[in-house]
Amino acid sequence: MDPALLRERELFKKRALSQPTVEKKVVPSESSGSKKKKSKGDKEVSSSKHGSDASNGNFNLKALTGSSGYKFGCLAKIVNYMKTRHQRGDTHHLTLDEILDETKLLDIGMKQKQWLMSEALASNPKIEVRDGKYAFKPKYHLKDKKALLRLLDKHDQLGLGGVLLDDVEEGLPNSAKALKVLGDQIIFVTRPDKKKILFYNDKHCQFTVDEEFTKLWRSIPVDSMDDEKIEDYLKRQGISSMQETGPKKVLPMKRKKPGGQKKRRFKTHNDHLAGVLEDYSEGVPAKK
Repeated sequence: MDPALLRERELFKKRALSQPTVEKKVVPSESSGSKKKKSKGDKEVSSSKHGSDASNGNFNLKALTGSSGYKFGCLAKIVNYMKTRHQRGDTHHLTLDEILDETKLLDIGMKQKQWLMSEALASNPKIEVRDGKYAFKPKYHLKDKKALLRLLDKHDQLGLGGVLLDDVEEGLPNSAKALKVLGDQIIFVTRPDKKKILFYNDKHCQFTVDEEFTKLWRSIPVDSMDDEKIEDYLKRQGISSMQETGPKKVLPMKRKKPGGQKKRRFKTHNDHLAGVLEDYSEGVPAKK
């Protein structure tokens, strides 16, 4: 290597080492801090706009006043409240403002109030409207336990069967207490779907059967007889049976066999010329 270049290189190193260097520290400016604070504030504003509250984790329904979900949520809350107060015994009618006050729905707008008055509550099958006031409308209006007994007795006399316990609890205020007081005057039957049915326990039908008749009844074997044979026997004895009481049998659908296409029939023409036309498919026939 050229010695002159080596000397210049050594001189450059010496000059570089002799010059002191100072590192500059990066100090965060106020503008960046304000930006961070501003971004944080923007997030808080946006969260408040979307109806969330970070302090208590509650959801602000007021932010959803324009959505259909909020409207139907208010309707469901009102109907459930009206049902609950009816079951407590408060069966008197209320105005819409009184309902909104008791359900704490005072922040809804005029459009929602108009929708509740003109459509939602007016057409709801569980709400009764009378003179601009509203009350719960159960399937059976039962004031007390005596009304329930009369209803069950009527169903028993007309052969209508029992009454769902859910319908009784819906329409009878303090139903649990009333059912407990009635005791054995009501019979509970549980359906296969776990729902309970109430029947009137008519004690006039309770009588003692002679043991001789009981033995005769139990001595008749019916295990080997199906419903058709029992019905034929009853008809021969001049006794008619109830019809369509059991579950209906669903017949399986008959499937069409593939390939069984019908032959098409072609319409024939010139039937009026039968015996006049001649067949020339095998050539011209010889003259007779």
